[in-house]
Amino acid sequence: MSHLLQTRRDFLLAASIALGLAACGGDGGTAATPAPTPTPETPPSPRKSAKRGIAYDLASAADLAALSSGVSWWYNWSPRPHANLPADYRQRYGMDFYPMLWNGNFDAAAVIAWLQANPSVRYLLLMNEPNLRDQANLTPAQAADIWPRYEAVAAATGVQLVGPAITWGTLPGFEDPIVWMDAFLAAYAGANGGRAPRIDYLAFHWYDYGLAGQLDRLAKYGKPFWVTEFANWHAQADGAQIDTLAKQKQQMSEMVAVCEQRADVFRYAWFTGRWTNDVHHTSLLGGEGRLSELGEHYLAQPFR
Repeated sequence: MSHLLQTRRDFLLAASIALGLAACGGDGGTAATPAPTPTPETPPSPRKSAKRGIAYDLASAADLAALSSGVSWWYNWSPRPHANLPADYRQRYGMDFYPMLWNGNFDAAAVIAWLQANPSVRYLLLMNEPNLRDQANLTPAQAADIWPRYEAVAAATGVQLVGPAITWGTLPGFEDPIVWMDAFLAAYAGANGGRAPRIDYLAFHWYDYGLAGQLDRLAKYGKPFWVTEFANWHAQADGAQIDTLAKQKQQMSEMVAVCEQRADVFRYAWFTGRWTNDVHHTSLLGGEGRLSELGEHYLAQPFR
């Protein structure tokens, strides 16, 4: 996983220019025709949101315990949770881990074996930011070649497929996630007798103002969403830059509200847990086993 701030800033600026986003605009607006909310495999806890997660490689029981009262799930961009975690994390902390196949470099037999040994895991995240050159870095045709391997894992295990995880990117000609996605769907259909790929949920990442509008653009695909990375990293010196904790807390409240209120958002995950050079104040954790002020704010957000 490589999340370089400058790369993010470059594509966020390009996205803002392309869409004409107002620099200080809010996240108002809802999807015109929201997809129905899928039924979770277990009823949500009355004390925390089943939707709410964190994108971070949690590596200690203490960190799990700190988050567990308000966070229901996490992922770490890999097929398995960190080896340091107790095997009974789900029973002990009430948090689900969802594996990810980051690109096409995976051992299908090993993935299937792990999923069969962990039948409570019902979702498989796929293909991290294929239109970013420093992430999965896949053309639509390359992604279409890989996708049947994901489908084979789902057929063998019964998991639902979540992805690709698209965003505004840096792959020439495919910076707009819709351009990449349309080309991917066409490439897959062309290689598979006109059949559409199996996509149970579409994943999306966003680091600026206007999350609701971005989801509205993607509603044309008719899939419920997992927002598997989000925060506000707006860095332009235009008066709307996120350079204080107070500003990030306000943005968190607005973005979480969008995700909680929209029926077409099934899961969402804040990025990140702990970051040393945290210029945009996004870390949910302080010392080991301790929430940051932002982390306390995240856990306190209302939910439906």
